[in-house]
Amino acid sequence: MVEQYKQQQPYLLALDSIIFGFDGESLNVLLVKRGLEKETWSLMGGWLQPNESLEQAAARILFELTDLTNVYLEQLHTFGDPHRDPIVRTVSVAYFALVKVADYTSKLSETFQARWFSLYDLPPLLFDHADMVSLAIKHLRYKASQHPIGFELLPEKFTIPQLKKLYDAIYNTEFDKRNFSRKILSTNLLIKLDEKQKGFSKRGAYFYQVDMAKYQQLTHSFLNFIPNPDTLF
Repeated sequence: MVEQYKQQQPYLLALDSIIFGFDGESLNVLLVKRGLEKETWSLMGGWLQPNESLEQAAARILFELTDLTNVYLEQLHTFGDPHRDPIVRTVSVAYFALVKVADYTSKLSETFQARWFSLYDLPPLLFDHADMVSLAIKHLRYKASQHPIGFELLPEKFTIPQLKKLYDAIYNTEFDKRNFSRKILSTNLLIKLDEKQKGFSKRGAYFYQVDMAKYQQLTHSFLNFIPNPDTLF
């Protein structure tokens, strides 16, 4: 048995995170500049340590790179093409994360020129990272159509128009205002506040916040926010 282990080739195991953030107008991905090639950018990532599970390593790497904890983090897919990394055989387990842009303060801005890019205007990406982003947005669209995870990208209080802009950005389309508002409010996930957003219209729009008790109950429930999302693309 031991001899069988000795005969196997060792490989590196990386963890890469597609970190999504919403700035109020567009859906963005957090990238860092890499020196391997000119003007090449990559997802944020790191290596699995001997004493860690995959989930522990993904959370640690995300914290080291963003200073954020308690972030929505979900395993996406394992990328194992033997030629994906030309330097050494590396298997990568990809995760996607949803963060509030206002909460993020980068320790890497100067060292690695970390910055947000619009999902729909990304620069050239390292290795197979473009494939990772493509798969991540497909998965995010599915999850956001069925589950209330989109709220992870919003500030604590928000208006219905702001929420609609988020879903417009996720799906790269524009939903009907009345139908969207009716559908979202029918979930009973939102608490209406006695405060309005000022400066954008004469009447102003009321702020809402998520009912966290209901959110925790319904995170894994199928709410069907966006019917048949695959038909949009």
